[in-house]
Amino acid sequence: MKHMVLFLAEGFEEIEAVTIIDLLRRAKIKVTTVSIGAVEVTGGHGITMLADVDMNGIPQEFDGLILPGGGQGTANLAASDALLSIIRKANDDGRICAAICAAPSVLAKAGILENVRTTCFPGVEDKLDGARYIDAAVVRDGTIVTGRSAGTAIAFSLELIAVILDLDAADHIRSQILY
Repeated sequence: MKHMVLFLAEGFEEIEAVTIIDLLRRAKIKVTTVSIGAVEVTGGHGITMLADVDMNGIPQEFDGLILPGGGQGTANLAASDALLSIIRKANDDGRICAAICAAPSVLAKAGILENVRTTCFPGVEDKLDGARYIDAAVVRDGTIVTGRSAGTAIAFSLELIAVILDLDAADHIRSQILY
């Protein structure tokens, strides 16, 4: 079974996190939620989630990582040197590195977006440090997948399923949710 880790930080965008977790799990992809702080994490709109583990419990083996956005959540993710190191290692190992909304800026801060086609929330483009910004809902460049915003969370999740499994699996989930 494929296994992704999704990082949560105080102020995360709830629609993005929950949509990604839900759709990937429907596709039978294991998703472990990891908090960069306490396991009880409150999103930007006051919804509290209980992460599966904190940073000390990150699984040794996983196929990729996902960063939901949200203004404060993204700032908190970017402030974690441990997370930036995990992102660099995952990218070096050829694992999937995915981020949506403002969170592609965290991938940039980790130094993995140089000359990579990327999208993000409008107004965050100047924080993409060397990336090639594409005005699109979802952009895939190799093992890096980025999405624009909460409004593109379903499209982003379906693209992730296609990357992690295959297009047939993504189409199956697409038909299940009538998207």
